[in-house]
Amino acid sequence: MEQLDALWTRDSREFTKCSYAVRRIPPSDMAQVLPLSEPPESGDVLLARIEKIGKNARIELTNGRASNLYEGDLVAVVLGNRYATEQFEGYARVRGNICHLLSMGGLCGIMESRHAGVIEPSSLRVLGSLGNALGEPLCLSDYCLGPRFIPYRPKVLAVCGSSMDVGKTYTARSLVLGLRKLGLQVAGIKLTGTATGRDTWSMIDAGARPALDFLDGGLPSTYLCSLEKLLALYDLLVNHAAGEGAEWVVMEIADGLLQRETASLLHCKSFISSVHAWLYAAGDGLNAVGGVAALRSCGVEPVAISGVISMSPLAIREAAEATGVRCVTAQGLQLGELNPCLLSSPPTCLMNYPNQIRTSA
Repeated sequence: MEQLDALWTRDSREFTKCSYAVRRIPPSDMAQVLPLSEPPESGDVLLARIEKIGKNARIELTNGRASNLYEGDLVAVVLGNRYATEQFEGYARVRGNICHLLSMGGLCGIMESRHAGVIEPSSLRVLGSLGNALGEPLCLSDYCLGPRFIPYRPKVLAVCGSSMDVGKTYTARSLVLGLRKLGLQVAGIKLTGTATGRDTWSMIDAGARPALDFLDGGLPSTYLCSLEKLLALYDLLVNHAAGEGAEWVVMEIADGLLQRETASLLHCKSFISSVHAWLYAAGDGLNAVGGVAALRSCGVEPVAISGVISMSPLAIREAAEATGVRCVTAQGLQLGELNPCLLSSPPTCLMNYPNQIRTSA
């Protein structure tokens, strides 16, 4: 490893690209470079040099800007695990002093597998752990939100989906826009996933106040988290949203229903009962049928289907007729089409929606 005392000069600090994953750490706390801990663990904050550009040719900075990467760049990244069926499976490990950039948001580790349509990840040479002025290595868990206790709980709307890239985030931000038409303060929460700011920024742009994600709970990703840790994260984020005045919380659960953490949450009765209403994002009619059946087997009745499927009138009709659940477009959600249903307690599901389609046709 290079001489650590020569790495962290004023010049290197100025030009180091601090990733979204370290957004909660004040730059003043990144005071020195320390030897890499043995063994390194998820949440460790590392200084690395770009060795070879691969899949992620840009890195998302703490302010949300996507910065182009060049070989030789210094980056502040965080070690963590990743589960992404359309991209990488990776783990919080370093091989010698080499690891991979697993997400644009600054998650790093060793890639275990990748989608056949995705090229190799960018390669990093780890220079050391970033530490504070006291010589203590930085870890995300030391910068999480503190406990907050509130006298009431906002209504939580959960958005889940069949897999990656089926429109969960677009559905969530559309819900935020629709509920805001009622004059309500709506928070956005990304409960599970991998460090990247795109989804959180999207909720902020839609007017979510506040918009929080698992980084606010001290986690670089939620893959391989225990159910207990996920439930603690859920309570922490919802309580903070409520403490800032949110009356409703729109919460996105990443990946698909078969993903480890998603499945764990769906089989937790206390978690399910705490959610006011569920929306399901699907890619096509078969996704809708299988997903709704899986949700019902867990005791969850979605109030609506949305996502990529809602871009096709024919697919909407297929899904509604096959499941008995209404299918709402993103525009419909943004216009508040679902608001009357959501405001009822419990929320009403329009189970005869397929008949209405056939009648109107």
